[in-house]
Amino acid sequence: MLLKLKRNKKQYYFLGFLTLLSIEVFIVNFIKDGFIRPYVGDFLVVVLIYCFVMWISGIPVLKGLVGVLAFSVAVEFFQLINIVKVLQYQPPKILMIVLGSSFSVWDLLAYFLGILFTGSAEYYLNSTRTSSGK
Repeated sequence: MLLKLKRNKKQYYFLGFLTLLSIEVFIVNFIKDGFIRPYVGDFLVVVLIYCFVMWISGIPVLKGLVGVLAFSVAVEFFQLINIVKVLQYQPPKILMIVLGSSFSVWDLLAYFLGILFTGSAEYYLNSTRTSSGK
């Protein structure tokens, strides 16, 4: 059951974070297409954020999944309303990278699928660990 998922060890989340960060950096620097970079990148970024949150915090799995999805949707909403223009403030470049520049329903779908994949992976890992008696 999804509500009773146990957290994995922090080092697994850390390894997942480092692996996904490396993949994302590779995608940004070497992939210049119209599918992998925008959609696979968005799919993976929610998994990356989830791994980071789970590594640095002690929150339960379900709260982590919902929190990361809510954060991702909020960032996309900020793009929809063009928060930079609304606030009439030019944030630092790193914040502009996080905020992105354009709203897309496809990005929302990629975020949702990424969280669904992550929740499924957590469920699978829990069921495997439980069935093996660990």
